[in-house]
Amino acid sequence: MPRFSLSGHPLLLGFEQVEQMVERAAKSGSDSYPPYNIELVSEDAYRITLAVAGFRPEDLDATIEEQNLLVVRGRSAEVEPDAEPRVFLHRGIAARQFQKTFVLAEGVEVIGAQLADGLLHINLIRRAPASTVKRIDIDRA
Repeated sequence: MPRFSLSGHPLLLGFEQVEQMVERAAKSGSDSYPPYNIELVSEDAYRITLAVAGFRPEDLDATIEEQNLLVVRGRSAEVEPDAEPRVFLHRGIAARQFQKTFVLAEGVEVIGAQLADGLLHINLIRRAPASTVKRIDIDRA
């Protein structure tokens, strides 16, 4: 299957970054742990909810990288050295490390995050870009 490239089309000048974002989104979409929801809260507000049962706030890290990449990482809690070893007869609650990446559109900002009842809620808002018209002077040759 031939690969479509935005940079090869004359009407799409400067859209190479969009192509990179699409590639990143395709690569990050293959992992299903932890499960998550993306919710439209209002016309310009979103909420990403990740199911992170068993993780404490200090086990989780959320960062914005390269201005448009929301990266959520979780590391499994380390066993305390003086704690009794635990024997599981069945272990169905996953507590493995993870990294989940979300590509944010231009103008979308993270406004906060809360951990409650095993769910990490990340709230986002889309700021309307300022509408400006810039006049381009045309010089005589």
